[in-house]
Amino acid sequence: MDEVKILVVEDEKLTAEYIKIGLEKSGYQVLDTVDTGKKAIKKVEELSADLVLMDIHLKGDMDGIEAAEVIRNRFGVPVIFLTAYNDEKTIQRAKLTEPSGFLTKEPFRILNKPFVEKELHNTIEITLYRHRIENRLREHERWLIAVLNSISDAVIATDSSKQVKFMNTIAEDLTGWIEADAIGMDIGDIFKIVGNESEFKEIKLMKGSLPIKHDMLISQDSSQNLIDGTITPINNENGEIEGLVVIFRKID
Repeated sequence: MDEVKILVVEDEKLTAEYIKIGLEKSGYQVLDTVDTGKKAIKKVEELSADLVLMDIHLKGDMDGIEAAEVIRNRFGVPVIFLTAYNDEKTIQRAKLTEPSGFLTKEPFRILNKPFVEKELHNTIEITLYRHRIENRLREHERWLIAVLNSISDAVIATDSSKQVKFMNTIAEDLTGWIEADAIGMDIGDIFKIVGNESEFKEIKLMKGSLPIKHDMLISQDSSQNLIDGTITPINNENGEIEGLVVIFRKID
């Protein structure tokens, strides 16, 4: 495996040096140590960091929380916060940036160290593992959406509350709803079938797929199309229904 490249953002020089030494002893490559949020953003872009260790309270007009938000949104690089402060307000604000973890420096100053090397190592490894899994899931989601948008049938997926979570372009065309507007709406308001208004009343009681046979679909503009298809429950590993997939096609 390639050596993990880490950027350290810390405005206390001695603390930054301790962190750098500890990281290098653990086999990580420290790309650089910087002391401001703006420098951190620039370095992540220039050096292609795999991970950032970010002190929350930094000098200058951009603190670590603001810098972490930019780094996450622009580069998708995971950030672990280093902080000597445990006040709830700071932690809650930091959580909004969806950090990969927190390491508190203050307790370790008694030992003249800003962190325990084992704890730092474990936090980094867990963070990198989660980041790889999240990237794979995002890649799989992009692949799945591309496939669903390329098939000739209309597809609508919901959660267990019958709220729309996905529509492909064919479903948009037949229902008259665009996905952005339909997301979060009850599928009964999007997928309207003449004479089958109770089809989605209680999805938890569904046993297998339900057929759609020559039913009349009413689109958002009140136009009508004859369709065939199926309504299939999405089951988790315990057999519990977590949502629905509706697949249908227009009958010419």
